Amino acid sequence: MRSNRINITIIYEKKKRKYSEIHSLSIQILQYEFLGPIPLDQWGPPMEKVVFLIMSRDQDKFNITYAGDCEKTVESTFFTNHPNFKCWIKKSISEKSLYLAILPLFESDKEYRENILKKIKTRYKPVCNSDESIKTKPDYIVKNSGKISCPNCDAEMKLEKVFEKATQYKCNSCGSNYTKPNS
Repeated sequence: MRSNRINITIIYEKKKRKYSEIHSLSIQILQYEFLGPIPLDQWGPPMEKVVFLIMSRDQDKFNITYAGDCEKTVESTFFTNHPNFKCWIKKSISEKSLYLAILPLFESDKEYRENILKKIKTRYKPVCNSDESIKTKPDYIVKNSGKISCPNCDAEMKLEKVFEKATQYKCNSCGSNYTKPNS
């Protein structure tokens, strides 16, 4: 079984200002650069059009516990009132080991964010997303059609796959394949 742990290199960017120094963190998940992770209890609203990851920290490693998206919130209790909050606590050592990473997508629509979530869920399989099914659509449709004879042995061929521009058949007798353009 593949581990859901992620070895993360935290990138520290130091920006010097006149009286203070600001540390910002970023983390790369797939090809996306998320801000954070930061301790969940340090998060404060507002938050708009983001994909967010709830991560549990285990020494120098983070596990993605939950992946979600947010259209908009100004509620400081957004995460603690989340339906999966109890799962996040249960799957981490404690509430103090919960971290948040966000991917701001200000110009995005819901469909775009859901596509990113699907990729993350498929790759990392967050434990608190397990009740959500990830449905993948096949790139072909299987149909039953009329009988086709094998050009090699004249036996009946079985329909295998229907593609956009062609249909693939397989011979029941000799095992050869035949692809016929769709009309």
